[in-house]
Amino acid sequence: MELRVLSLYPEQMNIYADRGNIVFLQRRCEWRGIDFSHAGAGPGEVVDPGAHDLFYVGGGQDRDQRMVAAEMVASKREALAAAIADGAVLLAVCGGYQLLGHSYQLDEEKLPGLGLADLETVRQPGARLIGNVAIEVDLGPGPRLLAGFENHGGRTHLGPGAQPLGRVVAGNGNNGKDGFEGVRRDNLIGTYLHGPLLPKNAWLADHLIALALERRYGARPELEPLDDAFEAAAHASARAAAGI
Repeated sequence: MELRVLSLYPEQMNIYADRGNIVFLQRRCEWRGIDFSHAGAGPGEVVDPGAHDLFYVGGGQDRDQRMVAAEMVASKREALAAAIADGAVLLAVCGGYQLLGHSYQLDEEKLPGLGLADLETVRQPGARLIGNVAIEVDLGPGPRLLAGFENHGGRTHLGPGAQPLGRVVAGNGNNGKDGFEGVRRDNLIGTYLHGPLLPKNAWLADHLIALALERRYGARPELEPLDDAFEAAAHASARAAAGI
């Protein structure tokens, strides 16, 4: 088996060490004897919806989002929508998450979004939402905890057609008010948790790997267990930092 991963705008949308998410996926595949291929698609580059099974968009500052927003909608939106409809996995973190929605309002400027999730993000006056965060999610077979770090000035509000990724246990989440964090739709996940997310939550990495392989090979594989002592310690530390 081979996990085929495509990073969108890896040069522009890469802060908070979130490239570590890709490295972590690669290692967990290699340790199990699963081949791993990774490519990037930047400005002007076309995306083939069938060539990859896991798509990744990292975080970026406002200036980076301004650089890629309209170009991403024009050159990649149709392909990404087709891939998701066909069962591909998409993980979008922080700035990438904000661009999944309809738009991102920055003062007088409105950045276009991909429209792949029913949400809007608005940069509002006031302090940034910064700190350690923990959320309870249920991706099957039961609820589990995700822990990470958030640092965002935008407030994201889910529309009636959106399902949150999880419920905030500690931290601010999407907007610091409604108690929700992230968004999920089919195999699409958007979240503000970074720092990076997957090394602190190895179970989520394995969940995404299994979903992506299922799309390629028609059945969800039983992934070989790994010695996750270091990963468990990283998760425990992230939980503790969030006060859990």
